[in-house]
Amino acid sequence: MDYPPLVLWPLVLVLGLCFGSFLNVVITRLPVMLMKDWRAQARDALALEEEPQATFNLATPESMCPRCEAPIAWHDNIPLLGWLKRRGRCAQCNTPISIQYPLVELAGALLALAVVALHGVTLESGFIYAACMTLLVLAVIDFRTQLLPDILTLPLLWAGFIYQLAFQPFMLSSAVIGAIAGYLALWSFYWLFKLVTDKEGMGYGDFKLLAALGAWLGWSYLPLILVLSAGLGALIGIIVQLALPRLRGAPMPFGPYLALAGWVALLVGEELMAVYVGVLN
Repeated sequence: MDYPPLVLWPLVLVLGLCFGSFLNVVITRLPVMLMKDWRAQARDALALEEEPQATFNLATPESMCPRCEAPIAWHDNIPLLGWLKRRGRCAQCNTPISIQYPLVELAGALLALAVVALHGVTLESGFIYAACMTLLVLAVIDFRTQLLPDILTLPLLWAGFIYQLAFQPFMLSSAVIGAIAGYLALWSFYWLFKLVTDKEGMGYGDFKLLAALGAWLGWSYLPLILVLSAGLGALIGIIVQLALPRLRGAPMPFGPYLALAGWVALLVGEELMAVYVGVLN
């Protein structure tokens, strides 16, 4: 394929960092917004008086330190550079600011560079990048809260069908089967695990996430995604529990490993599938 002009790469990098910065807002605020909404629905169902609440959404309030609530200056809010400039600390109270922020921004930039390098600058690559960024949000939210919100997984599922219809209509039937099979595969595992152990091995959000990946990639990629995600989950889980004994027996989210496998399949799936099929044969 023809690569974009050299002058375009810095722009892709900067845009990726900016998108990553916005994703940090979504990752931090969306779970809080959902909790507030669920609490309001519960109070409404119980006919309790509404709680007065300040406006809280993706735009309001402005970025601030989580401890002292001092507003973050615009020059400290520059993606990646702002965190490095302050050495990961609040300018007012010197409280450490989570390394999540620069890592997500960097991931947004690297994913943008990877998508452009592999797929060029096209409408199709825009769809793929949006899917990769949604997976990034889901992975970090699941890691932080063990939630995979329907407000993200279901649009990702339908976007997969739209992607196939727009760019690969011959794959639409495979995408439908992939979504059904993806959901049923983890749903079946969930109930089998629960019947054997009387414990819940994963959540319903995992079913929907694998269904979404099935819609984006087709049913033939599901075994590869499951092998990658299960292998990564087992490997990282063993390392974490050996390094941090206090976490032994603690529940671990499966969504981040599904998301990582989804990135790999979306970006280099054809090449990896060829290797995977070759090993099986």
